[in-house]
Amino acid sequence: KKNKEIRIPTGIPHFDAFIEGGFEKRSTNLIVGGPGSGKSIFATQILISGMQQGEHCLYITFEERKDEFYHNMLRFGWDLADYEKRDLFTFLEYTPSKVKLMLEEGGGIIESIVLKKKVARIVIDSITSFVLLFEDELSKREAALKLFNMVSNWDCTSFLTLETNPAEKEKLDAKAMEFETDSIILLYFIRSTTQRERYLEVLKMRGTRHSKSMYRFHITDLGIIVESRPCAKPPQAIR
Repeated sequence: KKNKEIRIPTGIPHFDAFIEGGFEKRSTNLIVGGPGSGKSIFATQILISGMQQGEHCLYITFEERKDEFYHNMLRFGWDLADYEKRDLFTFLEYTPSKVKLMLEEGGGIIESIVLKKKVARIVIDSITSFVLLFEDELSKREAALKLFNMVSNWDCTSFLTLETNPAEKEKLDAKAMEFETDSIILLYFIRSTTQRERYLEVLKMRGTRHSKSMYRFHITDLGIIVESRPCAKPPQAIR
């Protein structure tokens, strides 16, 4: 189903050079980071890159309000309302009841949007809040599996965010194990002596000779920019 030959560019400066030109087409990818690490910006920037090439993109959220989200993304010059008008962008805000219905129907509204609009890239933000909609561990795991199976059956490249501190290796392993993804990207937001700094690492990416180094990145007026050179010395908290 996945196409190893075709890579989709992210539009994130320097990042694609670390992953053989981009994410594999039709792959399922996990973006992991703590609060404020830039997960939503990273994921949205990948959608913007797709829409600039005329691809239809879909953003599903369990926590963001549409007007607030559109307003926040305008600071990077990303006019999502305009992309929506041009029928390139769909924003879906999902409530707990809608999520349960979606899983029971095996996709429901989302699947019909994906098929009708021939959606190429999807972001689900975030898996963390999605899983919290279910009471016990077993139903959480079952719901996560159902969601992943559903997404991987669609003919698109998907990006799912997970809110957890990637520096806490044990917790990350336990959480990421539940999700069978093709790649895991870690975004760190680490406190140095005077301020917090951002770092990025590709933990795994199937079928790709990816960089094993850690890179600093910055959130600028144009979105995320990754430094082209790896860190000589990763911060203490990550080692």
